[in-house]
Amino acid sequence: MMRYVHCQWAAVVEAGVAVAVAAPVVFGVRGLPQVEGAAVAVLLALAGSSAFFGLVAVSTRLTWLGGEKRDFESALTLSNPEAILPTRRESLRRSFDGSFVVIVAVPSLLFGLFWDPWAIGLAVIFVPERIVKGVYLFFWERRHGVLLWRGKVEEQPLGKEQSLYSSPRGATAD
Repeated sequence: MMRYVHCQWAAVVEAGVAVAVAAPVVFGVRGLPQVEGAAVAVLLALAGSSAFFGLVAVSTRLTWLGGEKRDFESALTLSNPEAILPTRRESLRRSFDGSFVVIVAVPSLLFGLFWDPWAIGLAVIFVPERIVKGVYLFFWERRHGVLLWRGKVEEQPLGKEQSLYSSPRGATAD
């Protein structure tokens, strides 16, 4: 089990790690890119689009637009959360996924080496979406007075992609 908000924040860190891995290699081989207004504008447009679609995904119930709000609102309460929930540190550790770093770093590295050094910025398009989702979820949790969780619980067989919630009191202790 891991907190849904932790998954969003971990994805931001993972994208940053992917850029931190790809940038030195690309800049070492290709050199530092010249500041081009068009490349910066494209990256900013991609970042803005990413943030917009992240906001749409968490604020709508329509499944064809992401519809994550429906998942939050239909979350089921955890039965016996004290026995199931991890500590805050454990949830953060479980949220970090090294395979996502590889999935983001390899294309950024290849595009940066063989196309344009600015292409390493493509990894950053995940960041605004995840920041918007993380902030939205943080305030959603506070407004509803619960913590939203992802994961499988053996004692509580649920449908696919079912979200769970718990009280914030017992779940946040380290």
